[in-house]
Amino acid sequence: MSTSNEPREHSVQGKMLECPICNHKRFYTRRTLMNTPAMTFFGIEWANKEATNYICEHCGYVMWFMT
Repeated sequence: MSTSNEPREHSVQGKMLECPICNHKRFYTRRTLMNTPAMTFFGIEWANKEATNYICEHCGYVMWFMT
């Protein structure tokens, strides 16, 4: 999992992101594995899909987007 150090404005599918809680427009980003029980059982978590998280700089709300 990696995280960006500087919050900034982001867009998803051409729309600028805005926090649904506080309406702030600057976010940190990180990539997170979407772990599943089966992949964990077999010890191949690395094969799970990834999601991009946008974390609101102001209130900390996290939005998840799959590619």
